[in-house]
Amino acid sequence: MSFGSASSRPSVSRPSAHAPCPCGGGVFGACCAPILDGAPAPSAERLMRSRYTAFAVGDEAHLVRSWHPRTRPEHIDLDDGTVWTGLDIEEAVGDGDAAVVAFRARWRQAGRDGELVERSRFARRGGRWVYVDGDVT
Repeated sequence: MSFGSASSRPSVSRPSAHAPCPCGGGVFGACCAPILDGAPAPSAERLMRSRYTAFAVGDEAHLVRSWHPRTRPEHIDLDDGTVWTGLDIEEAVGDGDAAVVAFRARWRQAGRDGELVERSRFARRGGRWVYVDGDVT
């Protein structure tokens, strides 16, 4: 995953409604699909799961829409050579309109496995959760 000017973007490749959701939270049609389609996430954790799924399926529009405008980069360049292979939510805590979600996201690229570990901050704006920023550890 990289941010910057994108020369080529992967196309969105969504699972069928009855397939397992990439985030591991159930079947895609009942888990992340409604949020990717624009429904508000009921919690910061569910938004985090939908953002992981957006990375996994190449849904840049959802990433842009769910990113706080104050911290969102000008361009999002999804690397179509990265395959996201799993998500573990380690902690999800919130208080009113602010929340933190700690997670581990696993990936594979060019035959190499990796892991992104982050504590992400979320805020509720106008009744919708948005990703603000995070600390990568």
